[in-house]
Amino acid sequence: MRQRQRDGRRFGRVHGGGAYGGGQGTGAGGGVFGRVRGRPAGALLAGWAVVLAAGCSPAGGPGAAPGSSPPRGAPSAAASGSPGGASGAARSPGAPAKGSVTVAGEIAKDLASPWGVAPLPDGDLLVASRDGGTISRVAPDTGKVTQIGEVPGVDPGGEGGLLGLAVSPSFASDRMVYAYFTTASDNRIARMRYDEHRDPGQQLGAPDTVLRGIPKGVFHNGGRIAFGPDRMLYAGTGETGDPGLAQDRKSLGGKILRMTPDGQPVHGNPEPDSVVYSYGHRNVQGLAWDQDKRLWASEFGQHTWDELNLIEPGGNYGWPEAEGKAGRPGFRDPVAVWRPDEASPSGIAWAQGSVWMAGLKGERLWRIPMAGAAPAAEPEAFLEGKYGRLRSVIGLGDRLLLVTSETDGRGSPQAGDDRILTLTVR
Repeated sequence: MRQRQRDGRRFGRVHGGGAYGGGQGTGAGGGVFGRVRGRPAGALLAGWAVVLAAGCSPAGGPGAAPGSSPPRGAPSAAASGSPGGASGAARSPGAPAKGSVTVAGEIAKDLASPWGVAPLPDGDLLVASRDGGTISRVAPDTGKVTQIGEVPGVDPGGEGGLLGLAVSPSFASDRMVYAYFTTASDNRIARMRYDEHRDPGQQLGAPDTVLRGIPKGVFHNGGRIAFGPDRMLYAGTGETGDPGLAQDRKSLGGKILRMTPDGQPVHGNPEPDSVVYSYGHRNVQGLAWDQDKRLWASEFGQHTWDELNLIEPGGNYGWPEAEGKAGRPGFRDPVAVWRPDEASPSGIAWAQGSVWMAGLKGERLWRIPMAGAAPAAEPEAFLEGKYGRLRSVIGLGDRLLLVTSETDGRGSPQAGDDRILTLTVR
């Protein structure tokens, strides 16, 4: 057991969206934290085939609790969700105020800079190495990790590299794997045919670029991609440290994008000739849909508030004019907020009536119990400091897959890092 480095200033946030924005640093608070060693998962994950997709002066004031509400009378986030989603105007009974997390096992370890994770229909996982530019297949029942190929053109550096992964909703017939990655000139999304019958390391076909021209930077590259309930492809992007891009409707930076599997604008997008779905984002890191098909997104703030947002088509989420629950006309307020030391959120997932959010600098897993489109209770934190920085989370009914991020250059890796854990949650 050893103490983690806790100097938040080492990766401090630069006012105005510059270097070392959300997600930097190695932890929050002080103290000594040991790692809980997960047991081999064995057959814990065998047989799963259905995966949930996958994701100004603040009103709360400096002393506000994580997930706290704005003052009485301040406007709340709008209620309806992505196309096909149910209105959140009527509150359901919601998830219970208190939940639980049990680490059921460790299904892989010794992973290098893991970032995106995409479950395959047979229950195996595809995992991207941000810095290595490779995709590996993980067998949860044995923990075996097999590299299937390298994505050509990946140019890692800073927060860029091989980031999000998704498999086609028609994977059984088209065998397509989608990847979001940084090149020498931009961030882009490409798809590759996965041929399991070829030799390991040579199983990915040539990339077919779906969308190019997403701005790149040393920081704030976004990178999360996922297919929604409408079978369309969504992508979260960052503003690369240039805050003006977030409010520029013609830029792909600081946005959530919605496109066909071929990268074309979707009928029903706010503008018929654009893939831009929402804007005013600083650095979107997580996308997930709830049981009513509402789209949720996690986002790095700057000095003050990290955010969980309910995404509306055409919604303006405020950056750089507003951060957190500003209550300003024309901007959509987040549903919940956190101090950066407590969160610096990355991936999110929906499971058991709650949004689950992985924290990088916060080194903890947040549970946000929901009642319709509003929190049913205050967020709860689990696993604080036990596994270090947490990058990705995948929902599997009453279970989650949780991916650590200690080997990304900002953690304090220990033997076995990085790892994928399986959690039982309620």
